[in-house]
Amino acid sequence: MKMKMVTALFVLSLSATASFAQTGASDGSRFGHGEDSLRCLKNISIYTEYVKTNNFKDAYTPWMSVFTEAPKAQVSTYTNGAKILRALIAGEKDAAKQKQYFNELMKVHDQRIQYLDDLNKLVKRDVTKGSIIGMKGHDYFTMGGQDMNEAYKMFKEAIELEKENSDYFVLQEFMDAAARKMKSDESYKEQFIQDYLFASGVADGALKAATKENDKKLLKVAKDNIDAFFINSGVATCDNLQAIYAPKVAQNKTNLDYLKQVISVMQLLGCTEQEAYFAASEAAHAIEPTAETAVGCGYMYYKKGDMDKCIDYFDQAINLEQDPLKKADYAYKTAAILFSKKQLSKAKQYALKSISLDGNNGKPYILIANMYASSPNWSDEAALNKCTYFAVIDKLQKAKSVDPSVAEEANKLIGTYAAHTPKDADLFFLSLKKGDSVTIGGWIGETTTIR
Repeated sequence: MKMKMVTALFVLSLSATASFAQTGASDGSRFGHGEDSLRCLKNISIYTEYVKTNNFKDAYTPWMSVFTEAPKAQVSTYTNGAKILRALIAGEKDAAKQKQYFNELMKVHDQRIQYLDDLNKLVKRDVTKGSIIGMKGHDYFTMGGQDMNEAYKMFKEAIELEKENSDYFVLQEFMDAAARKMKSDESYKEQFIQDYLFASGVADGALKAATKENDKKLLKVAKDNIDAFFINSGVATCDNLQAIYAPKVAQNKTNLDYLKQVISVMQLLGCTEQEAYFAASEAAHAIEPTAETAVGCGYMYYKKGDMDKCIDYFDQAINLEQDPLKKADYAYKTAAILFSKKQLSKAKQYALKSISLDGNNGKPYILIANMYASSPNWSDEAALNKCTYFAVIDKLQKAKSVDPSVAEEANKLIGTYAAHTPKDADLFFLSLKKGDSVTIGGWIGETTTIR
């Protein structure tokens, strides 16, 4: 059987040689000269047929001959070579032989980069250096490479070169390598956070740029895995960020770029109540006031109990911010802070400001509803005070009508507050009935309908 296979392959090689001769191709830089050219074409035919049948063991020797003697003959020398060597590594039990194949696999990628310009002339679509480095990193990482620093460097270089064109597996394996690197080096924690932001940002960009559904699916999985590596690392806690950043913020009070980086990371991870966040915000705000630094200072003074300075900084944030949605969010946060301090009238003003900036957000309406419910008494008549809950329900109905995402919360609150509305008998003695209008007095100042 093997003799028949070899005979068939030899016939194929003669056919390839004839075809090569008929086209007049005699590019020595690709195939060599004379007998070398014939031997190269024969080996290409032999190893290619073996690869087709997954006979990687017999494909190895003729492939290696082509790889060594005619490095610029074909792009498939490198793609098939990687396939052959991966299979041999996976099936080899002898450690020394496995190591040999692994080193040769690394050389496949290095040599492809070495001759990349010439090889790209043979294909319609250029292959990039970054994509090859990424694949080398993948093979290093999955086929036996032990040095996580080496894998990390390859992945990072690949992503820096490819950016949003990075392969999904390169992005997630970079984060995997970074997580392993961090476990063996405690001093690496701060850089690990930066690696996460880097990989996550590139993955987000790649996902936005993707047009094919399968690419989107793979990139979404990669993004989820990147997040999982970060979360499971144990670094993504506010206490850790406080420990990492607190001493460095003190050392970098005039380094605006570093301070901005700290603020951005701590906001992203929801660690806006740590002293490091406050200190970075105050130092950055003194250098270059922005909405973000103003918010940081606002939270700092809220925690310290200085409401005047807190609200002053939130006002600065609202004024400095250009994005209407962010302005609306800052106004909402200000309203929530004021509500927590029972400054209801002022809290309502900021909630209404938030609504004027973003009418599709139901949260400010829910906040106003809760304000009303927290202070329903405005009259000497108990039944009229209970009418306040009709105004509460009005706001909750409005919340879910403009923002379906808050419907569940609004419905639960409606169920709770509906129990506090007045009974028909209570209203009868006030000459009021269903369908009548009632103006709620005091700081609320709303007209509602009895139902």
